Amino acid sequence: MLIVEDNADLCQTLGEIFRKAGHKVHTALSGAEALRILKAELIDLVLLDLRLPDMSGIKVVEFVKEFDPDILVIMITAVANDPRPAVEAMKAGAYDYLTKPFELDEVKMVVAKALETASLKRELSRLKQQQHGKFPDEELFGNSRVMEEVKKFIKIVADTPRTSVLIQGESGTGKELVANSIHKWSARADKPFIPINCSAIPENLLESELFGHEKGAFTDAKSLKKGMFELANNGTLFLDEMASLRLALQPKILRVLETQTFRRIGGTVDIQIDVRVIAATNRDLQVMVNEGTFREDLYYRLKVMVIGLPPLRDRVDDILPLAALFIEKNNKEFNKTIVGLNEETKNFLLQYRWPGNVRELKNVIERAVILCREDYLRPEHLPLELRGEKSAVPVFAPAAGANNGAPSTANLSLDEMEKRHIQAVLLQYNNNKSQTARVLNISRSTLREKMKLYGIAG
Repeated sequence: MLIVEDNADLCQTLGEIFRKAGHKVHTALSGAEALRILKAELIDLVLLDLRLPDMSGIKVVEFVKEFDPDILVIMITAVANDPRPAVEAMKAGAYDYLTKPFELDEVKMVVAKALETASLKRELSRLKQQQHGKFPDEELFGNSRVMEEVKKFIKIVADTPRTSVLIQGESGTGKELVANSIHKWSARADKPFIPINCSAIPENLLESELFGHEKGAFTDAKSLKKGMFELANNGTLFLDEMASLRLALQPKILRVLETQTFRRIGGTVDIQIDVRVIAATNRDLQVMVNEGTFREDLYYRLKVMVIGLPPLRDRVDDILPLAALFIEKNNKEFNKTIVGLNEETKNFLLQYRWPGNVRELKNVIERAVILCREDYLRPEHLPLELRGEKSAVPVFAPAAGANNGAPSTANLSLDEMEKRHIQAVLLQYNNNKSQTARVLNISRSTLREKMKLYGIAG
């Protein structure tokens, strides 16, 4: 911090107080000296007297805001009965002001709040700069070792011209964001990126959505329709929830991957395309191959390059920085000025298992920001299950009727864990599909597909 005060004794006293508090402090007795220090040092906060011997403190504020808008300025004014100087300082961009004479505790409190705000702004600025030109989607942010490896691998994959990619990870881990980043890092960046959720489209319509159809190919085909493969030509097609593809459609996907040609439904001519296919799944395709529900040749054709996304509970170091990014985003969205999380709230976020991963964290922070009327998000702004008061949804709870001798989740496959979790949520909400889908962060159609897949009565 920089203290600018022409009273040498007061300047020295303030400097000693904040140095003892652990801050790196610079002092200046004039405006000119303050400007020199600002140009030479990295300053977070300026404690600035309004009246200086060589220039007005307002001029210094204006210089600071032009030089670096992120530096916070606290003005010191000696005119207690005239609010105009303080108002003028705030208009010039000052963060706050103090009126002489003031108590030292008051100064400490205002400075502490300002420095915390400066620290948060600096961290957010660093994160945004880190993401800019790299990974524009903030949900892909991560300084943890595992996420750094994922981002390195994305760059490697992006440099390949047409190699298929398989992204594996739990729901909410950011599989579409990874696919989008591969596309944006590749030579196809200025071409289409077409995402399609294979489980969200009814089976009888999916083939037409993917390959298109000729006019008159079937009763409702009243005009030619281009499919997703055609629309993605020269770009990237992202097939999300690939595991839900019915067996009859899988060889047609395989043919496109191998020959880069396809036919519209009702068509007689092969259409040549140049498309990179990126597939994603939250299920184990190898298990599905063993069960006969997924073609082995398609599986091996897709898994030329595999990217595994870790669940949020395995990258705890990323939780708080992600929360900070989401707070900033929602501050803008809802016109709020929330500074951050208090310590108790941080602990709750770090201890929670995050079954919905980054998507769930994003939703939790949005909810908290809406509810918050203070500077910091507090535990009461969080859902009950995060606070451990009464878990609204037991994570991967045993299915209804399971006995005490049931195997622990450590011995269950991911499919069985997902099945049990869906059953538990359905039970919690009395088989209400809409509420269950909202809690699971999936669409109703996806929920229906999963219930059908796992044989869950409904």
